[in-house]
Amino acid sequence: MYRVGILTVSDKGSRGERKDESGMVMREILEKAGYRIVAYTVVPDEEEIIARQLKQWADELNLDLILTTGGTGLTPRDVTPEATLKVIERPVPGIAEALRMEGLKKTPHAMLSRGVSGIRGQTLIANLPGSPKAVREGLEIILPALPHALAKVKGDPTECGVEA
Repeated sequence: MYRVGILTVSDKGSRGERKDESGMVMREILEKAGYRIVAYTVVPDEEEIIARQLKQWADELNLDLILTTGGTGLTPRDVTPEATLKVIERPVPGIAEALRMEGLKKTPHAMLSRGVSGIRGQTLIANLPGSPKAVREGLEIILPALPHALAKVKGDPTECGVEA
């Protein structure tokens, strides 16, 4: 069972002015899929705070997967991608590309998401948009690939694309 952290990035949510619906949707879907949520918090749209939380969860909690929700848009306060780029060691651009590509089939606004993804140590980190609908749709896109991705990040030596 993979250990997961959910990081919601929201100024209003961090001040208790808004309920974190996106994080709760993410939790529900991941738990139904068999993932174990071991860390969850809501932080403000502050690059250093986001980066510090990602580092702590990857380096100290040794989480397998960290998913963020929020802060991937175009407003000046949307800095989740910048914070994530500060902490990842190797990019995994296909996750963010798939989210945008599939999202474009539903809304032209998907092209405005600046989310990124990558690896820090043995932790996969991916940014999802901040709305519950986008989280639901995004997880539908990436969940099928996550078990394989996480096994590879952890060092699974089997060759990809080879049938047993």
